[in-house]
Amino acid sequence: MTGSAAGADTRTKLLEGALRTLAEQGIAKTSARSVAASAGVNQALVFYHFGSVDELLAAACRHGAEQRVARHRDRLAAVTTLAELLKCGRELHEEEQAGGHVAFLAQVLAGAQTQPRLAPATAAGLDLWTAEIEKVLVRVLADSPLGEFTDPVGLARAVTGAFVGLELYEGVDPAGAGRAFDALEQLAGLAGVLDELGPVARRAVRHRLRRTGRA
Repeated sequence: MTGSAAGADTRTKLLEGALRTLAEQGIAKTSARSVAASAGVNQALVFYHFGSVDELLAAACRHGAEQRVARHRDRLAAVTTLAELLKCGRELHEEEQAGGHVAFLAQVLAGAQTQPRLAPATAAGLDLWTAEIEKVLVRVLADSPLGEFTDPVGLARAVTGAFVGLELYEGVDPAGAGRAFDALEQLAGLAGVLDELGPVARRAVRHRLRRTGRA
């Protein structure tokens, strides 16, 4: 293995080690020593490759988000309705929770409140998810009566915020989070009814929504 390849391999080990340490031990116990132990390398390499633990954690946030988004991009690209988007979101939530990624997200969000360097990286990671959701909403709402009256950009951010909130909320009230998902699926079902309307009924809905908007 060449020097550059070995260096890249060590960086990847440290990034993965940081993700595991955050998820398993929490941000309070995440240090150069604990990350290096998880990665199986000398702790001096944390500072050689990243300069500081904060910089390593920021890079790990981006690295983790890129991996997760890439893993689920094709599934999101296949979504054709709001109901399918919510079903997909629920499945992703269960997978992410089982893989420890929800615990990781909770830790970096908590850390970003007190460690400013983590905030931009955390926001950038969430933005990767938001961009994929926005693509879905633009496509799904294009032919819907709701499309003319809905801002996909803002709605995508609302969906991301709700998803993050439900992931964290489930940790203290699993039953309540389950009911919240059920309620969102009911709303998506109502939106699906609108999509199934005939052209005359669709025009009537649009007319009513325009009047409501002007009012």
